[in-house]
Amino acid sequence: MKRWSAVPAAARPIADAADDAVTAAGERDAEAFESAIARLSGVDPAQVGLLLGTVVRHALEEGNPDGLDSSDVRDTLTAVVTGAREWQADVDPQVVLLLLAGALGVHEPDPDEPALKADVSARHGVLLAAHLVDPATFAARLERAATELAQHAE
Repeated sequence: MKRWSAVPAAARPIADAADDAVTAAGERDAEAFESAIARLSGVDPAQVGLLLGTVVRHALEEGNPDGLDSSDVRDTLTAVVTGAREWQADVDPQVVLLLLAGALGVHEPDPDEPALKADVSARHGVLLAAHLVDPATFAARLERAATELAQHAE
C-alpha cells in the first residue's frame, strides 16, 4: 500500500485499487487487472468516477494545451478502444465515450437512465486513464486530482 498524503483517508482504498489497476493495464496483466477492478467495484462508483475522471481531464488538458476538438476526442476514443481490445475483448466504445465526455464536462448522466454498473464504469475508466497516463506517473496524478477535488469541496 502506498502512502497517499493528498488523498483523504476515505478515498485511499480507491487510490490503491486505481493505482494497481492502471499498473496492471499498463502491463496487460489480466489477472491483476481483474483483481484491482473487483476492489474498485466494491467502493462508491461516484467517487471512483470523480477521481478517475479528474485524472483523465488533467491528462487531456495537458496533452492538448490548445484545446480539444472533435477529431481529438475521436482519436482518443479510437486509440483507447483499439489498444484495450488487444487484451480486453469486452471493451465498449459507448462506455468509453460516455466516460470521456463526462471527464470533459460535456455529458451529465440522465437521472432517468440506469447508471453504469460499478464494474463496467471502473473497468472502462481505468482503461481510459491507463491509455492517457504513464503508470509510473499515475500516483502523482491521482494525488493532484484528489487535491483539486478536496479544494472544490471546501
